[in-house]
Formats: sequence, C-alpha cells, structure tokens
Amino acid sequence: MSIDNYARTITVSASPADAYHALTQGFAEWWTTPDRPIRKLGDRAKFTFPPGKSYWTFEASELVSGERVELTCVEALHLHEGQPAEIEQEWLGSKALWQIGTRSGATEIAFEHVGLNPRLLCYDICRQGWDLFFVDSLKKYLDTGVGKPY
Repeated sequence: MSIDNYARTITVSASPADAYHALTQGFAEWWTTPDRPIRKLGDRAKFTFPPGKSYWTFEASELVSGERVELTCVEALHLHEGQPAEIEQEWLGSKALWQIGTRSGATEIAFEHVGLNPRLLCYDICRQGWDLFFVDSLKKYLDTGVGKPY
C-alpha cells in the first residue's frame, strides 16, 4: 500500500468468504446499488449515487476468492456542486483494491484506492465517503448483517 493513496484497514467478525461476497455481489448492503454484481473477471458494474447523475463504472481486473478484489474505474462522472469540471473524471483509471486475510482469528480487510490521493480535487470528499462506507458501513454489515448503504 502507498501512503499517498487513500488506504484503511478494518477487522470484522465475518469469514473471508463473506467479506469477498460483500466486495463482489453485496455492494448494495453497504455502499450503493450497482446495476449488476461482480461475479467474474472482466465483469463491469455501474455504481450510481442518487439522484442518479454521478456514477462510476468499475471492471473486475483481479478476483481471488476469499483473498483479493481489484476493480478498475473505466467510466467516471463525479458531479459535485461548487467544484470545477476536472473533478468529474478524477477516478478514471484508478483502482479499488481490497486484500482479505485473517489475523488472530478475525478477518482483516485492507483497502487501498490506488489513484485517490491528496492532489485530487475530490480527495477530501472521497476520503470522507470511503470512511463512511468502507470503515463504517462495510464493517457494520460484516459484523452485524446490517450496513448503512447510500
């Protein structure tokens, strides 16, 4: 992991298999509802945030069941009031990378959004979003079965 990119780690009570499922087919339970799940390499899912204007499409670039999920952003339209137009495409080409492992009998998920760094206009907004959805909502979902998706 790079210290320049957004990166966080959580520990959850769910199994690595359940964590992998949440990061491929369970996004609606903790993040936002995609137009389709990620099931195999090359699958694409579009993640739209209400009211339906901002979206990111990710392609599965690496999938190792129970261990690793890597999604590459292949389309981006981040509309944010008061921000310059450059913010719209900042995620394009970035990678969302989750490493799943075990430590002391618990499941650990290390997340890095490669390309999301403090030089981007959206960094503070997106850092807060990932803290809400990854650190808080995904952890709650994997610990209790109930997340806090958008």
